[in-house]
Amino acid sequence: MTGFARWRRVSAQGEMVCTLKSVNHRSLDVHLHLPADLDAFANTVRNTVKQKVSRGHVDVRITWIPASSTGLLALNRPLFESWLAAFREAKDRYELASEPDINAAFRLPGMLSEGDAEPDGALEALLVSVLEEALEVFNESRAKEGTGLAVVIREANGRIAASAQELGRLRDQVMPVLQERLQERLTALLGGAGLEPQRLAQEAAILADRSDVTEEIHRLSIHSKDLSDLLGKGGEIGKKLDFLMQEMGRETNTILSKTNGAGELGLRVTELGIGVKSEIERIREQSLNIE
Repeated sequence: MTGFARWRRVSAQGEMVCTLKSVNHRSLDVHLHLPADLDAFANTVRNTVKQKVSRGHVDVRITWIPASSTGLLALNRPLFESWLAAFREAKDRYELASEPDINAAFRLPGMLSEGDAEPDGALEALLVSVLEEALEVFNESRAKEGTGLAVVIREANGRIAASAQELGRLRDQVMPVLQERLQERLTALLGGAGLEPQRLAQEAAILADRSDVTEEIHRLSIHSKDLSDLLGKGGEIGKKLDFLMQEMGRETNTILSKTNGAGELGLRVTELGIGVKSEIERIREQSLNIE
């Protein structure tokens, strides 16, 4: 589900800004953008997000300006020496004439920092507090979108339920047509084989039973009701919606395959079935936006 939030706090420790934004994703995928001073708290940030969000591609961006900034930068000597050694190795191997660009090295993340002090617990507490405030706003924006999506899904589900009811009424009309056609086909195929009328009736009944869509229509109606109940309960329903759409699609495909060849009534069944499949696909697309 898409969402956005930005939360800023200024304290005695400094100024911190947390920006959150998300796009659709089948699972939770958290991407962090932290300043070097907060890298030690990456796991804390990730775990805090997981407690509040369960689905979506979430970008977390933190900016941090400490109040006690001295403005004096310290060189990360191990990183600089590693960069310099890599440059010299490449220069020798490829016989390059260039010299190392110190300005380019200083622009590398982590090359320069304000002192070597380790981040303390107070800074971690501030980070978690600002992040939690941002997550509250973030989830509020997602909840508003979810409410609108639920309306769309309910409307689509209402059309599926109505189609299932009409399919149930058509079933009583379709079955005699299918039985008659099956009997005609069996008679034409086996007319010269001397098949007894009783055996012919048995074979027709078996084939007609295989064309009966009563159970499929019943299950489609049940799944439609389950979807309505699921939307009413709220909470994390995205993955359950995916499963229901798979089941409803399977029942609809079976109905379409069993009623093939039922004449004009079959055309109406096909029309309804295609409509149901369209609504299922519409709900499936929206389910990716729901947590």
